[in-house]
Amino acid sequence: MRLDKWLKVSRLIKRRTVANEACDNERVSVNGRVQRASYDVKVGDVLEIRFGAKTLRVEVVSVQDNVGKAEAAAMYRELPQQA
Repeated sequence: MRLDKWLKVSRLIKRRTVANEACDNERVSVNGRVQRASYDVKVGDVLEIRFGAKTLRVEVVSVQDNVGKAEAAAMYRELPQQA
C-alpha cells in the first residue's frame, strides 16, 4: 500500500492529500530515509512523521485497505523518541 494512503487509513493524518503534501515536504521518513508518497509500506517499517516541533515515531503492525475507526490505532505501535 502507498505511504500516503496508509497514513490516511491509519488515521495518523486526516486526509490523503495532506499526507501526500507531508511526503512532498520531506516530513515523513521510513527506516531513517525520507520517502515519497508512492513508497510501498510493509509490516515492520518504522515511520517518523514531523508535525512542526513534534515528531511521532511508529512501527507498522498491519497493512489493510479498509479499517474502522476503532481498529485504525491497531495498524501501528508508537515508539519512544530517539535521543
